[in-house]
Amino acid sequence: MALIKSISGIRGTIGGKPGEGLSPVDVVKFTAAYGTWVLQQNNGNTVVIGRDGRISGQLVRDLVVSTLNALGINVTDLGLTTTPTVEVAVPLEKAAGGIILTASHNPKEWNALKLLNHKGEFISGEEGKLVLDIAEQDAFNFVSVDKLGKTTENDTYLQKHIDAILNYDLVDVEAIKAANFKVVVDAINSSGAIYVPALLKALGVENVKVLNAEVTGDFAHNPEPLPQHLRDISTEITKNNYDLGIVVDPDVDRLCFLAEDGSMFGEEYTLVAVADYILSNRKGNTVSNMSSTKALKELTLQHGGEYFPSAVGEVNVVKKMKEKNAVIGGEGNGGIIVPDFHYGRDALIGIALFLTHLAKQKKKVSSLRKVYPDYFISKNKIELDANIDVHKIFDGIKSKYKNMPINTEDGLKIEFDNDWVHLRTSNTEPIIRIYSESDYEGKANNIAQRLMKDIGELM
Repeated sequence: MALIKSISGIRGTIGGKPGEGLSPVDVVKFTAAYGTWVLQQNNGNTVVIGRDGRISGQLVRDLVVSTLNALGINVTDLGLTTTPTVEVAVPLEKAAGGIILTASHNPKEWNALKLLNHKGEFISGEEGKLVLDIAEQDAFNFVSVDKLGKTTENDTYLQKHIDAILNYDLVDVEAIKAANFKVVVDAINSSGAIYVPALLKALGVENVKVLNAEVTGDFAHNPEPLPQHLRDISTEITKNNYDLGIVVDPDVDRLCFLAEDGSMFGEEYTLVAVADYILSNRKGNTVSNMSSTKALKELTLQHGGEYFPSAVGEVNVVKKMKEKNAVIGGEGNGGIIVPDFHYGRDALIGIALFLTHLAKQKKKVSSLRKVYPDYFISKNKIELDANIDVHKIFDGIKSKYKNMPINTEDGLKIEFDNDWVHLRTSNTEPIIRIYSESDYEGKANNIAQRLMKDIGELM
């Protein structure tokens, strides 16, 4: 069993003893802490909630709703939905916050409470710490029977989200319709099975097949959208001559594509391709976290903008985007953030923008991929003993590579001419992650191995 309490939310495996897994006691405790924090902000007493298709979704939903009502908070329940849809709904409903019940790409035994502020954005690190402090102190009071909150079910946001996408100025429905794309979708037995086909139909894509279309939460494969988990959709594409494949994670905030030959477009290049289209129409700056491909930086400079790296984590990307007035941003895990749409990763607006770009380029997906540089990221980790002083290790690395450009905003990022390596500790595990990028797989792996050797010596 696992229970991970972080500033961005609470996630864990269903079951186990309180405090060791995401038990009903833990769901109530942390929902009560968040609800108490919401009431302290004086932005109203309505919270929007929604869930992905997980097996435990209805159970967790019932606990969350009852807890919020017991605090005197009214709940607007979107039911089975997506993370970006809840983010869109919070400000439209003039709500005080939102809770998304999803463990994103984690396997089926996991669930989580993702916490939003009144803008429909993830709460900040400081706000998250306040919520955790309230939970730690059991500092919440429930209301009397006459003051209980009420719950309203609202099933209109599928259409509202799609309508907002259709009305976005850089989405060209006519161009997409004229391209007559033949598309296969892997919906991983969750909300994407409802939302992605509905969006494609609204965009004029008539020829759509959905794999893993039953919303059971019993995921047909590991829901992390990595190549080794996507063999079935790859085979389907080549077998039945599809123009492209679309893959989303269970809560539809991450997105990746497959080409007509079954090859991976690359999670890292989802953002790159969409940014290319945005920057071709709207000059400005870009942001991605510093573990993402340098291809975005190169593309941004080509378009006359500035690129800025952020610390890892969606809330950090959003903060940097606001600071630097970025017109597009996101993460290399297939997360696209379109700021004048909303400040959150949104696979649905990503699909619409990518299909518009593809239609206007009049290229096959594999040809579009060749427009962008071919970089390789090597991802590694080192497990740490409890007594290891990570700060001392990082100081030793900084000293050894002091003549290289080093960014210390989130761990250590060191640049070696055209290559880079990023070292950072995990918020949830006793490990150091080592990500490195180069134009050849062997070079990227060699850089990672060199730093892992350095760390070993310092340990």
